[in-house]
Amino acid sequence: MEVEIEVNGKIVQEEVLVLYRENGWSSAEKPEQLLPALRNSHTLVTARLNGELVGIGNAISDGHLVVYYPHMLVKPKYHGKGIGRKMMDVMQSIYGQFHQQMLTADGKAIDFYKSVGFERAGKTEPMWVYSGTEH
Repeated sequence: MEVEIEVNGKIVQEEVLVLYRENGWSSAEKPEQLLPALRNSHTLVTARLNGELVGIGNAISDGHLVVYYPHMLVKPKYHGKGIGRKMMDVMQSIYGQFHQQMLTADGKAIDFYKSVGFERAGKTEPMWVYSGTEH
């Protein structure tokens, strides 16, 4: 399985919405906000298999000290195949030396992020103004 990883490549609304819907992310129902948010990220990483979008991840950053990874999705039928790890490797090649790398994970994603080096930061508590049932 030869997956092509691209940084800041072109994305098409329909393929992005399919990926988000297959993962159960409610932001698929807000394409007017989702697509510009992804396109205006500091870094956008895509994974393609035979031209099909099978993964996407983005980073929001000040470009020097802090990076936040809001989205990292892989089509469910490709979970466990190393695609997310390859996308995170690309992100680490860009942000690996930053002072703070942050993300919020839940469910099965927690084990994935632990496997690539993330851990709970001290006694921090996740806090946000956000509807907890949405992704």
